[in-house]
Amino acid sequence: MSQYFYVHPDNPQARLIKQAVGMIQAGAVIAYPTDSAYALGCHIGDKAAMERIVRLRELDERHNFTLLCRDLSDIATYAKVDNATYRLLKTHTPGAYTFILAATSEVPKRLLHPKRKTIGIRVPEHAISQALLAELGEPLLTSTLQLPGDEYPMNDPEEVRERVGSRLDLIIDGGFGTLEPTTVVDLSGDSPVVLRQGRGDPAPFL
Repeated sequence: MSQYFYVHPDNPQARLIKQAVGMIQAGAVIAYPTDSAYALGCHIGDKAAMERIVRLRELDERHNFTLLCRDLSDIATYAKVDNATYRLLKTHTPGAYTFILAATSEVPKRLLHPKRKTIGIRVPEHAISQALLAELGEPLLTSTLQLPGDEYPMNDPEEVRERVGSRLDLIIDGGFGTLEPTTVVDLSGDSPVVLRQGRGDPAPFL
């Protein structure tokens, strides 16, 4: 059974955040709140933890994994971005968007879309997510906590504990999330393409 931390959604307790990050660095898979729904997270370099997320969500090989970033300073390390795209990202981050971008060689191959060699980038507007990233000092590998067959992602940490607590190492309870995932925008081509409409306003990319 997983550990369960009650973390204040606006003023996260530093002690609990530090403990959570220590678990991530040691190989944990966690559930945590974002500015949309709850998400699953693990260390970017941990293949075994990533494979646990794949099994939990029953993802196929075409799934685009996402790197949760504190701000845009990580973008150039993990994604290829021209000036126009960078300005677009700067305008719409932080926020409930996931942007699909061409990946750099710094991204482990197992995280890439197998044909397109892309990676998702996300900068959340949520105090707990930001606190985790600040303590971690690098992006967090993340995926929306939406279980196979469910119409919506999970937004209730108590339900997360009931349904998948035995398959996680830590659940961070930061209160209820929304029932909406992020809006996914593909910026890897010549013009933006909205792949999924979610909490982020898709209008600027249509």
